[in-house]
Amino acid sequence: MKWSRAMNDPKIGDIWRYPYLWEREALAGETEGRKPRPTVLSAVVPIAGKSTLLYLLPITGTEPLADQDSLEIPATEIRRAGLSEYKRLWIIFNEHNRDLLEESFYFEPNGIVGTFSKAFVKVIAARFAHAIRASRSTTVSRSE
Repeated sequence: MKWSRAMNDPKIGDIWRYPYLWEREALAGETEGRKPRPTVLSAVVPIAGKSTLLYLLPITGTEPLADQDSLEIPATEIRRAGLSEYKRLWIIFNEHNRDLLEESFYFEPNGIVGTFSKAFVKVIAARFAHAIRASRSTTVSRSE
């Protein structure tokens, strides 16, 4: 289903189920995420007033490898976000999906799960900005 302006606009800190495409899968030639997973919107960028770029970070229940830039989600945030079916979760910053909201074949209007607190969103935004500035977050584009 294509996005329309009549729907609620996604916001930074929102958690959405999204078929996230990992960088390793994209490099292997895959074009579809293997399963919908929780992701957090780390940036929402309006373009020329008619399009919106979404930057989505993966949330995983698999403990990250030592070389992955990750942040464990506190238990209170897991509950607040509606993710309490998971015991432990991490946000990965080494990579992200970028999608164009209005043309996305992957971003579902009814895929919202919840949202993180404003304080935790600030932590996520700072970590993502640092990863981008340091060229340590790879973009997997879903709209090209």
